[in-house]
Amino acid sequence: MTIQRALFASLLFVALVAAALAPASSARALPTRKVLPLSLAVMAADAAVAACAERGYWVSAAVVDGDGVLRALMRHDKAGPHTIDSSSKKAYTALTLRRPTQGFAAFIADKPAIQGLRFMNDKILILGGGLPIEAGGAVIAGIGVGGAPGGDKDEACARAGIDRIKNDLE
Repeated sequence: MTIQRALFASLLFVALVAAALAPASSARALPTRKVLPLSLAVMAADAAVAACAERGYWVSAAVVDGDGVLRALMRHDKAGPHTIDSSSKKAYTALTLRRPTQGFAAFIADKPAIQGLRFMNDKILILGGGLPIEAGGAVIAGIGVGGAPGGDKDEACARAGIDRIKNDLE
């Protein structure tokens, strides 16, 4: 074998070994994130609807996952059909903006330059009743409640939903 062929064979061998090892090393670099299990999403939505029902409010509660996709939706038997949309949009808004929706209306009113936030997309709803769901310091989901007579009441029921699952989030 000539020196050139030996060198080529050695380089080929090194390249093949490197290629074989590359997927293993790059797999370790993939990001990971926490996902809210379906069972907890359903539990939170159910607890939120129950909390509002105890106060005489007929609502819907929605939970969206970390991508803003609907994970669970509960609607009280007496809740209006519009509460489905409002609860889902509040959950999405709380997730994507990473904060409670209650303060956004006043925040936007005080800062005309960010009025466009309301129209970022058709899933945003700037009304009280949406809360981010956090685990390990990261927002992993959102919950929204719609149908109570006021965003503060919707938010209190959403808080009851989070309180129901908070011990399972860490």
